[in-house]
Amino acid sequence: MRKLSIICLAAIASTAASQSPRDSLVVSTTWLAQRLNDPNVVVLHLGDKAEYDAKHIPGARYVQLSDISVSGANANGLSLELPNADTLRARLAALGISNDSRIVVSYGKDRLTSATRMIFTLDYAGLGRSTSLLDGGLEAWTADGQKLSDVAPAPKTGTLGPLRTRPLVADAEYVRAHVGKAGTAVIDARLPAFYDGTQTGGGRGTPHQTGHITGAHSVPFAELTEATQKLRPITELSAMFAKAGVQAGDTVVTYCHIGQQASAVLFAARTLGFPVLLYDGSFEDWSRHPGFPVQTGRP
Repeated sequence: MRKLSIICLAAIASTAASQSPRDSLVVSTTWLAQRLNDPNVVVLHLGDKAEYDAKHIPGARYVQLSDISVSGANANGLSLELPNADTLRARLAALGISNDSRIVVSYGKDRLTSATRMIFTLDYAGLGRSTSLLDGGLEAWTADGQKLSDVAPAPKTGTLGPLRTRPLVADAEYVRAHVGKAGTAVIDARLPAFYDGTQTGGGRGTPHQTGHITGAHSVPFAELTEATQKLRPITELSAMFAKAGVQAGDTVVTYCHIGQQASAVLFAARTLGFPVLLYDGSFEDWSRHPGFPVQTGRP
């Protein structure tokens, strides 16, 4: 009986692995190449404009993060915040996105965090189930010998109904109330020097506080990918989150400087099956709250 139970558990584990969330969240160059002529497929490219103009996936549409966000006076003085639902709907439709679109987000050299911020925005807009990341982005597409183009597609407005936005954003009060509590893992996505406090970030002319949110743990965004810019294997990502104290069933709340790098760690957490929230204001917002706990060094 014991032997049978072990066999059953192994079978369940194998089935779970074969149905990993990553299977739908990440697609290969081969997968996309086979579907590139599908009229419902919308390919978005995040990266340097000159790089896009020189070569990109045929039919890919160029996107800047400013196209899908608000900053400054329109965002309470913060950077890279989500616009209201009506504005976001119009901006997504302007990219050719419709209700029945299958969206693939690609990215140029060193622009993974731009791509994951785009994916987070689409997930927030209720389009997450039809959105995937092209693993390795344009570099992988090129390395695999896929076709390239220097011709931008003609503008196209998609048919997109009212957005069914999802509750994926945490604010400072939520983070302060949940950091260090069972069931929640607050993760700092910045480079280690900012987390430790050996370097201080800043933005919009104002330096941030030095250190990290007290009780937060570190999963640096730059460690999520291999040299090829492809995501690390599930086993390696799982080990990174486990080292940061994330346990099965935890809600992973990520933050960084302004909410861009954190989206990469949030995306990685999604591929592992964790429920996620983004502290969109991130350390830029936290630093504006006198008395909110900050610490340096490592716990």
